[in-house]
Amino acid sequence: MDQTDKRFDAFMNRDKSADGSFVVAVTSTHIYCRPSCPARRPKPENIRFYDLPEAAEQAGFRACKRCHPRDAAAQDPDVRRVRRACEVIAARLAGGEGGPPTLDELAEAVGTSASHLQRRFRKLVGVSPRDYADQLRLTGFKGRLRDGDDIAGALYESGYGSPSRVYERAGATMGMTPATYAKGGKGARMGYAIAASPLGRVLVAGTVTGVSAIYLGDDEAFLAAELRAEYPLAEIVRDEAALGPLVAVVLRYLEGDLPHPELPLDVQGTAFQRRVWQELMAIPAGETATYKDLAVRMGQPKAARAVGRACATNPVSLAIPCHRAIGTDGALHGYRWGLDRKQAILARERARRGKAVAAA
Repeated sequence: MDQTDKRFDAFMNRDKSADGSFVVAVTSTHIYCRPSCPARRPKPENIRFYDLPEAAEQAGFRACKRCHPRDAAAQDPDVRRVRRACEVIAARLAGGEGGPPTLDELAEAVGTSASHLQRRFRKLVGVSPRDYADQLRLTGFKGRLRDGDDIAGALYESGYGSPSRVYERAGATMGMTPATYAKGGKGARMGYAIAASPLGRVLVAGTVTGVSAIYLGDDEAFLAAELRAEYPLAEIVRDEAALGPLVAVVLRYLEGDLPHPELPLDVQGTAFQRRVWQELMAIPAGETATYKDLAVRMGQPKAARAVGRACATNPVSLAIPCHRAIGTDGALHGYRWGLDRKQAILARERARRGKAVAAA
């Protein structure tokens, strides 16, 4: 019986002795629990396991208010050190001064070497201590803006040394400027265009910063409705003139003229999602990697399911090539726009690559 099976059995049996050794996240509710949680058991396909609460939170899950999984004492010494490191980071950021602690400071605080902490932190949480701190700081900043703090106060309380640090990354991490986010996203303008492609209709949407969505389908009304559902607070308008050049790049890629659609992007994601998306971008056109392969490359061999979920939440299909990720069995699995399109995209990439090799 592998570790996943043991964890599944412990969860289904509400084994209290397993509390503190892992947490269980449920994709249908976006909540994570301790193994002994008395709540009703979800469908097996909606279950994800994480080594510690902070890793589940990095993946976008919230702590259960019934079983309080954060309160369970960790059993593994390394897990205790990593959790303690997370507490030190949070405490430093809550103080609003000096920014997050350095790796050496964290290592000293938890009583281990910097290299060991870096390695175990990345394995257990899914990101480095620095990436974790960046995500935690940004989350705190956004929360303070939603609560009504002014931008200057939110910056200080979140541990940012200067406004430029958050503004220069706003497009990549927030999808809009702090001032716009503070208003709930109202006023953010997103244009979109829809065109015929070899794979049906393609929708490309974006802000002045870059592309925020690429959808494929057969019905224009459905694609536009999907966009509005994903970005409900933005002002969304059809703008063929402004989006035309970006649509042209996507069409050239789908027609086999480009190996990859190089586009400026304006997308949001957790630190873990961004790591997965970076790994997807590293897969050469025409090639594939399994979810497990990607998890191993990230130093988290047991996170294949979480990798699959990050692929599924990719808002810019094609630009971030989630179609190049396949199941561990080598078969095509789960593509938002249909497995027939996923197969067709890969076939076109392979055909273009074959022509390029033959011409070389």
